[in-house]
Amino acid sequence: MNLIFLGAPGAGKGTQAEFVREKTGIPAISTGNMLREAVRNKTSAGLAAKEYMDRGDLVPDEVVVGILKDRIGEDDAGNGFILDGFPRNVRQAEILEEMGVDIDLVIEIHVPDEKICARMSGRRVCEKCGSSYHTEYKPAKIEGKCDLCGGDAVQRDDDKPETVLSRLKTYHEKTAPLKDFYAGKGKLKTVEGQELVDDTKRLTFEAIGC
Repeated sequence: MNLIFLGAPGAGKGTQAEFVREKTGIPAISTGNMLREAVRNKTSAGLAAKEYMDRGDLVPDEVVVGILKDRIGEDDAGNGFILDGFPRNVRQAEILEEMGVDIDLVIEIHVPDEKICARMSGRRVCEKCGSSYHTEYKPAKIEGKCDLCGGDAVQRDDDKPETVLSRLKTYHEKTAPLKDFYAGKGKLKTVEGQELVDDTKRLTFEAIGC
């Protein structure tokens, strides 16, 4: 089965994609990792991407999809694949179709914006060991300090409310239209994100049928 996971930043789609990968053995493919691997392997599409990356330019959609097509042709994707982070807009989805990449099901992990803002703005990460905390759901024993190593547990720049709101705005403008695109093809299922990750996982597995 070939799957796409959609969801706003902070909705937890990456976590759910990983759960499905663990249960099914189907590889989860991220665009960034895929590009770096193609460049390392010096595939024709990887070499084309490298030219843009070396110049600091965005890699064109057609090149990215070409690399994706190479990646899903590998042996480990013989029984399917999971796309997390691609496509990011309707044009990329159309190019997928034009290149003959078949998608069976699209799973949207839906969490209201206000909950995403609360989740992300409350997150704290240790500067030394990377341990993660949350001011409401998983507070450190001593505010601002890591329980494990005593390092400073701080709010990352991309978790600040103004940054979160900006990322959500971009998602709604660019990526959210994919929901209508795939719903029109009868391929979209929406999973309502729950407070407990395991509850969302159960609903995700039910939506996929695995």
